[in-house]
Amino acid sequence: MFKLNALIPELTVLDINKSLNFYLNILQFNIEYERREERFAMLSLNDSQIMIEERNGNWETGSLTYPFGRGINLQIAVNDIDELYKNVIINDYPVKIEIEENWYRADDKLLGLKEFLIMDPDGYLLRFAQDIGEAEL
Repeated sequence: MFKLNALIPELTVLDINKSLNFYLNILQFNIEYERREERFAMLSLNDSQIMIEERNGNWETGSLTYPFGRGINLQIAVNDIDELYKNVIINDYPVKIEIEENWYRADDKLLGLKEFLIMDPDGYLLRFAQDIGEAEL
């Protein structure tokens, strides 16, 4: 069996089949395992892992309305952001923030990321990022 990350977000989704289509076919995630009877799947892309489960009321702490995951975006490190972005565009999936290079200060360095942002079918913000190096301030 594969190694589980120390932190794995589990996303409640409204339609597991729609979400699986999105994550597997558009974003090229892999299924690590699933429990079809529970409408649950463990997914991975490179070193990132997420779990998705169709809404069942078990984890709800308040009103659950679209867009889900307000106040959070999940940064997902990828090895080939251009290929992933191309697949999103080919599938005519809406992009919230187009692909761009950004530099973020980390103490006395700048960390470079090439990234873009989309919302999954349930409104979770996904920020795909590829490391493009460091620079001095």
